[in-house]
Parts: sequence; C-alpha cells; structure tokens
Amino acid sequence: MRSLIYIERVFNRFGDFLGWLSSILFILLLLNVVYDVVMRYVFNDVSIAFQEMEWHLFSAVFLLGVPYAIKAGGHVRVDLFYERLSHKAQAIIDLLGTLIFLLPFCLLVSYYGIGFVKESYLLGETSGDPGGLPYRWIIKGMIPLSFLFMAISGIGLLLHSLNKIFNPHLIYSQEQK
Repeated sequence: MRSLIYIERVFNRFGDFLGWLSSILFILLLLNVVYDVVMRYVFNDVSIAFQEMEWHLFSAVFLLGVPYAIKAGGHVRVDLFYERLSHKAQAIIDLLGTLIFLLPFCLLVSYYGIGFVKESYLLGETSGDPGGLPYRWIIKGMIPLSFLFMAISGIGLLLHSLNKIFNPHLIYSQEQK
C-alpha cells in the first residue's frame, strides 16, 4: 500500500510543476502588462502583438493553474456539507466525482479539442489584427493539453482518495510533518 502513496506523490509533483509554471507565466504576464502600459502612456506607442500576448499568457496561466488547483484542493465544491463529513466520506465523494465527472469530461475535451487545434494549424490561422501574433494554433493547443493535465491531476486526486480510504494512518502522519 505504500506504493500507492508513492504513485500519488509522482502525480502531485507533476501538479506542483504546473503550479510553478503557471506562476512563472503570471510574472511574465505582469511584465508584459507593465511594458505595454509604459509604452502606451509614456511613449504613445501601441503594440497589438503585446496586447494579444497578454491574453495568451492569461489563458496559459489559467489553463495550467486549474490542474494545480485540483491537486491543491482549491477547486470549487459545496463545502457546506462536505467539510462536515468524515474523512472517509469525503474521500468517497472525491473518488466518485473524479470517476463520474472530472475524468470523462477532461478526456472528452482533450480528445475533441485536438481537431480544433488541427484545423487552426492546417488553416494557418493568425491574428485578425495587423501586427498581431501568428500561429494561433499554439494557444488553441493549450486547451486540449490543459484538460489532459487536469485528467492527470484528477488521477492524483483519485489516488489521494484511495489512500485516504485504505491508508488513513499513513496519510495523516505525513500531513502532520
């Protein structure tokens, strides 16, 4: 049963990496916005590419931050009832929610999102604005990729739930460290 905990840690490290990457992209977003504002209001120079880069970076921050939120337990749930339940009941709810809702939805969006990206790539889709960013398929590719990452984080949540059910003494002793 200790191997189940080890496998959960591997999935958690992946989620932690996505959280770190999301935070780095957020810093880049911040620098991009500061640069854009200074150029616009101090030098009266506007760059469409930098404006588009803002929403590209914001999209990447959000899409890579959600798998981390799943790993960290920061996702939305109805805590009114959930937090009053026993740890085992919470684990069963997380287990069922992951199997019934999270994993199927994430895998469907990932699967069907590939065609969305492929079409954008084959069309050579670029920004509609002059001076905008080319290769629109890259940011569109973040959608199926991030949902695949959400499914991976969901597997980590699934393993965590199984560990809470079958190894509660190991989980709680490690959480106190």
